[in-house]
Amino acid sequence: MTTATAGGRAREAVGGGEVPVRWVWLAAWPVTAVFVLSNAATPLYVLWQREMGFGKGTLTVVFACYIAGLLGSLLVSGVLSDRIGRKPVLLPALGLALVACLVFATAGGVGALIAARLCTGIAVGAVVSAGMAAVTDVAGPARRRLAALLASCAMVFGAGLGPLLAGVLSETLPGPTVTVFAVEAVLLASAVVVVVRMPVRGAHGGRGGGGREARGWVRVPGVPRGTGWQLALGIAVFAPGITATSFVLSLGPSLLAGLLGTGSRIVSGALAFAMFLSATGVQFAVRRLGRHTVLAYGAGATALGMAALLLAVRTGSVAALAGAALLAGAGQGMGQLGGLSLLNSAVPGARLAEANAALNVGGYLPAGLLPVSAGYLSDAVGLTTGTTVFGATLAGLAVAGGGLVLLGRRRVPSAA
Repeated sequence: MTTATAGGRAREAVGGGEVPVRWVWLAAWPVTAVFVLSNAATPLYVLWQREMGFGKGTLTVVFACYIAGLLGSLLVSGVLSDRIGRKPVLLPALGLALVACLVFATAGGVGALIAARLCTGIAVGAVVSAGMAAVTDVAGPARRRLAALLASCAMVFGAGLGPLLAGVLSETLPGPTVTVFAVEAVLLASAVVVVVRMPVRGAHGGRGGGGREARGWVRVPGVPRGTGWQLALGIAVFAPGITATSFVLSLGPSLLAGLLGTGSRIVSGALAFAMFLSATGVQFAVRRLGRHTVLAYGAGATALGMAALLLAVRTGSVAALAGAALLAGAGQGMGQLGGLSLLNSAVPGARLAEANAALNVGGYLPAGLLPVSAGYLSDAVGLTTGTTVFGATLAGLAVAGGGLVLLGRRRVPSAA
């Protein structure tokens, strides 16, 4: 029977038949392609710093402009996708990502980097709302868990592949800040082809809106009445996790340079790739566990990651820094999977993109603010002290998130 709940549109899209599972995997490719771009600049920041002469504070501002663009996009893209369809949101987002590639490749100053990061953030905001919802649409109601797993893994795998690809290409081929984005443009072009052919229907007609259909197109995204706890539990764990990985992405190369005495873009790219490979692998490892258990483990991994980060900066241990990155990735991966799974289990399809946007707003807001604060604090008092304050603060937030999950277990059944 065709339903209007999360994923039910996939059957309708092909005339009532179930979409082949290969299309569920293909539907996740645009998410991966855009997230490759999201972090492709990470290993290149050290190079741009040397050429343009800016400090750690400016570096984290450039990084945070991506999050500003993403948050602004989330205010529109989730609602827009639920009302007019996934493809009309995804195709312009991919076009904007291609523009960002061009600006990155020709950047001659901080202003260009900021513009490219803003464009990237807007594209990513559209993809984490419309793109992830499209995966659920294509999957159908019987494959909601698979949809949540693939959408989440597509995001973190792309986020990790970007810096590794950039690090290797920029060290081994000429034009280190050009070749990377030329390759990424090819990946994005292939994603455009996938979206055009994707078997997902146009729009949802405002069903399941819980009385919010008449509200404006630009608003803080939310969830239907009765599903607020699912959203709160997801944010409580996802937000500290993605904030931890954002810190490693923005200031990780500086920490590596201090601990190893090297500015190798391959090394910094490999560290970021390992972090997101951990985020991808752990989701497959825990996919059969209850949603609350996954969230609790995610909170614990983030807290342990911050403890390892404090050990790394206090002892100069590269192994501890690598451990911190791996644990941070695991924390983000489990927080993201648990949050998406709870939303997929409870939110109607007509509000799913908006719900995804709400989860990401709650996660990316601290992920933008805290690393920037740590960057400027590090400029003022030193990288060791700035990192210590950041790590201790985030560990406390992760522990608090884990406590909320244990409390919420009584209110929100794990198998909703």
